[in-house]
Amino acid sequence: MASKRPHPNEARLLTEQISPRYVELDSWPAAEMIAAMYEGQLAAVAAVRPALDAIAAAVEDAVPALRRGGRIVYVGAGTSGRIGVQDGTELTPTFDWPVERLVFLMAGGFDALIQSIEGAEDSEENGAHAVAEANIGRNDVVIGVAASGTTPYTIGALRAASVAGAVTIAVVSNPGSPLLDVARHRIVAETGEEVIAGSTRMKAGTAQKIVLNLFSTAVMVRLGRVYRGLMVDMRATNAKLRRRAEAMVREIVGCGEPDAARYVEQAGGDVKIAILLGLGIDPAAAAAMLERQEGNLRRAIEEITREKD
Repeated sequence: MASKRPHPNEARLLTEQISPRYVELDSWPAAEMIAAMYEGQLAAVAAVRPALDAIAAAVEDAVPALRRGGRIVYVGAGTSGRIGVQDGTELTPTFDWPVERLVFLMAGGFDALIQSIEGAEDSEENGAHAVAEANIGRNDVVIGVAASGTTPYTIGALRAASVAGAVTIAVVSNPGSPLLDVARHRIVAETGEEVIAGSTRMKAGTAQKIVLNLFSTAVMVRLGRVYRGLMVDMRATNAKLRRRAEAMVREIVGCGEPDAARYVEQAGGDVKIAILLGLGIDPAAAAAMLERQEGNLRRAIEEITREKD
């Protein structure tokens, strides 16, 4: 198996260093080992706190681009790439985000999701080529995730996306890393030395998952895909989701179970349309109202209230 050539900055990357706290980890009883690793996970959560303002700024920049029809693009290699894919694939079932507006640029392709592809991350040119093939443009939001911040594939992809005018976001765990230099928005969750040196599936991976969860969920909320803490853009495509949809309609409209079920049925499983039906709007008018309000249910309900007043 070919060994990966170390990056010139690797010697000073905190995620690659041996932590004195955990150097005897392999000699500890399981309970002590697990408690120590849990401590590391808590530290990873705390590391996200200083990055909250940067995450918020990225959200505010991303939302207008996405309203213009842009796509959400995740770029990464290895663990970081897999965490990006996990975040993105959950947006469709949770928020009905269109599948065609999700792009995953994974070093080594989708085979790398389940097995290591040696050397796939080592080429900036491959990252830039992937961006060109995906036809990335100014309305796209490109998120490069790399714990080290030195992954050539991700650097090449984010640099090319920035040149194309996309909203670019770097998510790293090492301050001062080169990925930050090629991104418009720089999100650093400084998780420090890992429990197992270099195993960024641990603290850095946890911090990355939190950052992406916060970013993508906030984006969906700002795009009007959540109302009063409910997933109103969810599609009722099976029995469990139909029950959830009916419960949301009952909660917002204030109707009984039979009426809620009827509204959901008439709306074809579209929760927002079902809610507007329950508020006395016919299907065509409900669809037109949501389009006028850019899919924002709160604003649509406010419009109904104004008309009634």
